[in-house]
Amino acid sequence: MRSRNSGLMRTLWLNAFAVAAVTIAITLVVVKNTHGDTSNELLNVSYDPTRELFQDINRQFSAQYAKQTGKKLTIQQSHGGSSRQARAVIDGVPADVVTLALRSDVEALHRRGLIADGWEQRLPNNSEPFTSTIVFVVRKGNPRNIKDWPDLVRPGVFVITPNPKTSGNGKLSVLAAWGSVVYRGGTETEALQYLKQLYQHVPVLDTGARDATNTFTQEKIGDVHLTWENEALLETQEYRGDLEIVYPPVSILAEPSVAWVDVNVARRKTETYARAYLEFLFTDQAQETIAQHGYRPINPQILKRYANRLPQIDLFPVSILAKNWDDAQQKFFADAGIFDTIHREQEKAGQAKQ
Repeated sequence: MRSRNSGLMRTLWLNAFAVAAVTIAITLVVVKNTHGDTSNELLNVSYDPTRELFQDINRQFSAQYAKQTGKKLTIQQSHGGSSRQARAVIDGVPADVVTLALRSDVEALHRRGLIADGWEQRLPNNSEPFTSTIVFVVRKGNPRNIKDWPDLVRPGVFVITPNPKTSGNGKLSVLAAWGSVVYRGGTETEALQYLKQLYQHVPVLDTGARDATNTFTQEKIGDVHLTWENEALLETQEYRGDLEIVYPPVSILAEPSVAWVDVNVARRKTETYARAYLEFLFTDQAQETIAQHGYRPINPQILKRYANRLPQIDLFPVSILAKNWDDAQQKFFADAGIFDTIHREQEKAGQAKQ
């Protein structure tokens, strides 16, 4: 397994790369601003695994909008761990729209006054154009015989999942693991014990979902990868024959949320375009594209057509773990929250062994 020092160095490099990627996106907007009116440009700040999805969505939307209005729109993308992306917008990244992994990440912008009250009611389905979940990816033939959450804490099993302090995938892995206990009737004490055990099997915490994918697929570290369903489909397609998806009997219902950033669109005069862009996500055309990329569309007829690719499993809501997504953020991921508690205990134990 990778040493703690090498994991730290890799994290530092990945952090630098993520900052550079965001900087490039900002620079593209700022440089063009110096050459005239850029009110026909949008910056979509999104989370890690949505790169390919929004490449397709952007192309489709731009073509449709140009046909309907005669106005050509250019859409820039920025990707990284969802919570890191929210922090970047708070720190000044001029996002016109955010399409983030968790409602709590959008709420963080709302609390800072960047997004207006009632933002979730401005678009259909509480501003959630699709859902997803956390599944397992294993090596060819599933040599560790991983089938369910308890299998992840067996001796000798190593698990790859990103850091929940920076990644939506990481947060959902924590919540899915905890929920797999309480949803089946276990107590919170039992869930906490399971979570402690699970993270003793995690050799490194990458900053985002795509970084964790690279650790598992390219560096070949770990026996099982806890990841977004769409990322699992992409992994197994790219590494056909070398990897397999395992759907656990139960997992969490992930509800990515979208919003335009009121302060930025007012300043850049882009609200009309930002609103049209996000409304497009709820059209049949976009819902079809969403399903093709391995996300679960909210349109039930389209979801049904992709039942073989997106099988029905038992998905529990965040409300079995906390009052809502915001409460889950505070309970599990705030400073001195549940994850900090178990992570610090493990770090202390590791230092004691050294």
